[in-house]
Amino acid sequence: MGTLLVKNATLLVTMDDAHRRIADGGLFVRDNVIEAVGPTATLPGSADRIMDAQGLLLLPGLVNTHHHLYQTLTRAVPAAQDAILFKWLKTLYPIWAGMDSEAVYVSAKLGLAELLLSGATTVSDHLYIYPNNVTIDDEIRAARELGVRFHPCRGSMSRGESQGGLPPDRVVEQEDAILRDTQRAIETYHEAEDYGMVRIVVAPCSPFSVTEDLMRESAVLARSYGVHLHTHLAETADEEEYCKATSGKRPVAYAESLGWLGDDVWFAHGVHINAEEIALMAQTRTGVAHCPSSNMRLASGIAPVREYLDAGVPVGIAVDGSASNDSSHLLAEARMALLLQRVKGNPAGLTAEEALWIATRGGAEVLGRDDIGQLAPGKAADFIGIRLDTVDYAGGAVHDPLAATVFCNPQNVALSVINGRSIVEDGQLLTAELPLLVERHNAIARKLVTQA
Repeated sequence: MGTLLVKNATLLVTMDDAHRRIADGGLFVRDNVIEAVGPTATLPGSADRIMDAQGLLLLPGLVNTHHHLYQTLTRAVPAAQDAILFKWLKTLYPIWAGMDSEAVYVSAKLGLAELLLSGATTVSDHLYIYPNNVTIDDEIRAARELGVRFHPCRGSMSRGESQGGLPPDRVVEQEDAILRDTQRAIETYHEAEDYGMVRIVVAPCSPFSVTEDLMRESAVLARSYGVHLHTHLAETADEEEYCKATSGKRPVAYAESLGWLGDDVWFAHGVHINAEEIALMAQTRTGVAHCPSSNMRLASGIAPVREYLDAGVPVGIAVDGSASNDSSHLLAEARMALLLQRVKGNPAGLTAEEALWIATRGGAEVLGRDDIGQLAPGKAADFIGIRLDTVDYAGGAVHDPLAATVFCNPQNVALSVINGRSIVEDGQLLTAELPLLVERHNAIARKLVTQA
């Protein structure tokens, strides 16, 4: 890859432990690793490639900690527009049952493209439905083509309606087949070394769609390979009641009984959590993916993010599935997180810097990575540039450029570099033909709904 010099940024924000903000800042990158960060005048004067970042705010790439990329195919489906989670799922399961490998590949590519343009450089996706010979390989192919750092979660559903679960029997899998394919995915794709571009996660879907045996066996499998664990937990009041009715335990106690707490575990949502559970998650360093827009869209509630942070629970930001958010804009999600924590009455419930911190450093910690999420020597060359000289940031960029990107209307990035490779320049995605991708995606979406 050679060397890269990025210079003259209006402001560079490191998100390192020193919380540095560097005016006229820049980076020097060798191959895929940051070698130097500081004022432009202190950096080497030459490189194989030089980028002028004048007018840009430079940040570490944002980290999306939970998604369902295939759901871009079912955005704004009329019958699911005004439903709570369980009804929403029941409405969409029959549509998703019609997906094939092309549908998963194309939807993943479209959703990842949207995330890249919004500032994400690392994405975790939770694929838990595998009809018609779909495999996790389909979305890994899309991620590799786009150049995004990817944590695909080999999800699963094994408890269908006939066993007291929520999903129809036709969309669940046999548990031995789930474990075999999860092991195959780990052995085929997982890159445990520093700066790895693909890391597999073991991810049974939720308490209401898998058995306790599968949860336990999944934890054993993941830890035998040293990979992370992920599932939905405590998203809605209905799920909380389901856990208590079926196990006699609250959600976090239920997870603990199955071996599902620890710094190698993170939960999606964590909305209906009490103080005792927060303390247990903090003690065990169990993380949470906060999905503010989805939680509002489905009327699920407000996650106690302020309490999580104060207790020391690792917290990341996530857009969640594109049929329960209907957007995959990660910078917009950071803004929504800030606003939603203030709804409860504290005007400083989440600050702009905290919102960006959990979208970068917090997300990295949740995913178990210490090589991304900050601009510092030895870290991966994953960074983004946001134009400050736009109508949307006028005024705000003068007073506080960092805060402006959260308080003001979020924009797409002008620049994105991932693993030392340019992915977005001048606001244009370099690794996909978007008009053709959108056309292909919409044709699949139309066919799916028509045939359901």
